[in-house]
Amino acid sequence: MKAMTYRGPYKLRVDSKPDPVIEHPNDAIVRVELAAICGSDLHLYHGMMPDTRIGHTFGHEFVGTVVEIGGSVQSLAVGDRVLVPFNIYCGSCFFCARGLYSNCHNVNPNATAIGGIYGYSHSTGGYDGGQAEFVRVPFADVGPTVIPDDITDEDALLLTDAFSTGYFGAQIADIEEGDTAVVFGAGPVGLAAARSCWLMGAGRVIVVDHLDYRLRKAEDFAYAETVNFGQVGDIVRDLKFLTDGLGADVAIDAVGAEADGHVLQHVTSAKLKLQGGSPVALNWAIDSVRKGGTVSVMGAYGPMFSAVKFGDAMNKGLTLRMNQAPVKRQWSRLFDHIRAGYVKPSDLITHRFPLDEIAEAYHVFSAKLDDIIKPVIVPAS
Repeated sequence: MKAMTYRGPYKLRVDSKPDPVIEHPNDAIVRVELAAICGSDLHLYHGMMPDTRIGHTFGHEFVGTVVEIGGSVQSLAVGDRVLVPFNIYCGSCFFCARGLYSNCHNVNPNATAIGGIYGYSHSTGGYDGGQAEFVRVPFADVGPTVIPDDITDEDALLLTDAFSTGYFGAQIADIEEGDTAVVFGAGPVGLAAARSCWLMGAGRVIVVDHLDYRLRKAEDFAYAETVNFGQVGDIVRDLKFLTDGLGADVAIDAVGAEADGHVLQHVTSAKLKLQGGSPVALNWAIDSVRKGGTVSVMGAYGPMFSAVKFGDAMNKGLTLRMNQAPVKRQWSRLFDHIRAGYVKPSDLITHRFPLDEIAEAYHVFSAKLDDIIKPVIVPAS
């Protein structure tokens, strides 16, 4: 099969790799119909994730058709059209039994906190991802779900991570009716979180970013007020001014450590000399939320070398909530929201690339060219 393969930082190519095979009776093989590049894939592309090995295939957002199943698979059949959560999980351990699918205890021997993730280095289990023609899906009775006939492939694709993660971020922020929510980051997850805040009962939504085209998308897609932090002297002071001097009720960090080497260039308008894992957006969230407010963290973080303002969070009486989203838990509600016309996740898609052009797709996405928001990869038939 054709598959994207990692060759080192900023170096990708499409190679021929052996077709995946059934390795366990509960495996399935899925022919990928659509995949996506996630903002967190850029951490891999930039060489920021540990144990990203040469030849690894990225991609944790994909939908496709089941072409083969193991002998014990009962919930799927060959020919089923499925969406696959980015979380790989067993479904039966202590954490899975509590709905903490992203914290599964049985699928990642390399970590005690996070479970398995498709295409996200050996630090999350070493599973090849879906930026390929085919992918092996373990625990096929647990994760994959047949796409309802009235849900399009592109809408389903956005539910495998980005939109479901943003929805989860708004959900765990415990928004009360009429609350003001500030969302840091106008990438796909931030845009999904901002749109979802309205579904949770928010009375006002403000999105913070520094790229004008993403802020325009926040206005059009999420019906949000926007602030370009590159055009204000002090973003925290500006947000306090906008909220009667008190601060927002809720702040959602949908940025994380978007680092490029040791330079945090996608989080700030200037290239600040900060180490990978710098919590700039997280500290802005802590500072800009009101006393007694809630900070929800959806942005991806690795090791933190710079100080989080934890003392400030404690002294302000903040509630901090965070996790990798257990995306399958959100699907039934999101299917209903799509059917009702409240959301259309595929409206986030701006670019479509054939698999053979995936190196260009990563370059365009990383450099934020051509007003890109969400790129989709279409494997060759």
